[in-house]
Amino acid sequence: MTKPLILLVDDNEDILDFNSNDLGTHYNVETALNGEEALAILGDKPVNLVISDIMMPVMDGLELCRKIKYDLDFSHIPVILLTAKNSLQSKIEGLELGADAYIEKPFSPEHLHVQVASLLFNRNKVKDYFANSPLVHINTMAYSKADERFLEKLNTIIADNLSNVDLDIEHLAEIMNMSRSTLYRKIKAISDLSPNELINITRLKKAAELLIEGSLRIYEISELVGFCSQTYFGRNFLKQFGMSPSEYIKQKQAEKH
Repeated sequence: MTKPLILLVDDNEDILDFNSNDLGTHYNVETALNGEEALAILGDKPVNLVISDIMMPVMDGLELCRKIKYDLDFSHIPVILLTAKNSLQSKIEGLELGADAYIEKPFSPEHLHVQVASLLFNRNKVKDYFANSPLVHINTMAYSKADERFLEKLNTIIADNLSNVDLDIEHLAEIMNMSRSTLYRKIKAISDLSPNELINITRLKKAAELLIEGSLRIYEISELVGFCSQTYFGRNFLKQFGMSPSEYIKQKQAEKH
């Protein structure tokens, strides 16, 4: 399994080297001396988390955080800001910009390790929860306003085209007005799924809603959400959610009583 890629941003090269060596035992690490260098790396490499000092020349950590959280290409990436003790104003500003965590200097390497591991673990847990829970909405994976808007639009487009068995990334990219590669990268980064897997799960989640409503038969639902046969639909449902459509109906009925 590929190790997550951490981007460290600090204008102090000694601190950069120390943290880089320390985190390098568990993660792949890239380094940058300011926010501008960091953005160039973000545009080039699939970074999983950014750790940035606040006080830096050229572009400081707050501006870097703002650019990450407001740019759709990067808005899913968690940001840890490093701050001098007692700079409450910086903390407030950073949180308003969407920083995911704050660590006050000086800090212990163990503290940094725990924060990094916790953020990455929680992101993965949320992705799994979305994929494996029939009624969990796609927005649970949004960690910024930009992500939220992107996921809402994506979900609406897929929902509006569910009966189209040929729905694929080409169609999605065209309607979303994004390049195929950008859309693929964003979906993969935010959900750990390929666009086709996400389309498939969205079909199955809609089917789960309809199964609970109980006004349609299983074969009608499978057709409605874009599966070419009830058998294929049943196999997909079982694989994704660990139970067949009929078992799911029984479970939900039992929960009501």
